Amino acid sequence: MSTDASLASFIDHTLLKPEASREQILTVCREAVEYSFKSVCVNPLWVSTVRTAVKDTGVLTCSVIGFPLGASTTEVKVVEARGAVADGADEIDMVIDIAAARAGERDVLVQDIRAVADAVHENGAILKVIIETALLSDEQKVLACEAAVEAGADFVKTSTGFNGGGATVEDIALMRRTVGPGLGVKASGGVRSLEDARAMIGAGATRIGASSGVAIVKGEQGAAGY
Repeated sequence: MSTDASLASFIDHTLLKPEASREQILTVCREAVEYSFKSVCVNPLWVSTVRTAVKDTGVLTCSVIGFPLGASTTEVKVVEARGAVADGADEIDMVIDIAAARAGERDVLVQDIRAVADAVHENGAILKVIIETALLSDEQKVLACEAAVEAGADFVKTSTGFNGGGATVEDIALMRRTVGPGLGVKASGGVRSLEDARAMIGAGATRIGASSGVAIVKGEQGAAGY
């Protein structure tokens, strides 16, 4: 079956289930190399495993921080991010302080994101900021995206996939308008088909987070998961 190779470079091939086994992680790594996905995205526990498995292949190693609730203290997020980068993560996807976003506390958001951004950037990695769109109003989504820009993030990202909802074309378009052309926008949560992925990219996404990466590039329908 033919695949959409041009789309593969947008995809962070993701396995974040807490019960994921080492063999499942290694399978995702093999798929990422085979299909030339942008990265493999895993929980911090598996960063060194992924880094070793994809070494010298061009596939990046990505990890999540403060995941999936965003309710850790900033200090804990910083320690977690530094540890993941030290283990070999090229990219960090952090969850914001969702309560602060809902309360309109922009300064709290900026401080939280900036501390992690500084820790990540000092070691040459990049930071994606998960705003968890399913829990925010449009006004709160804009606030969170503006805070991410001010704090020096490299991307904004829709969702964890753990709190209901997921990426929508409308949210991607709103996020792109808010951050402008300079930041990446990652669509994550519920992107399971080639049509889904193309719609997100058309709305302004520059990265796709999906557990269904293989199905997407094959033009098939992926199963629900994260």
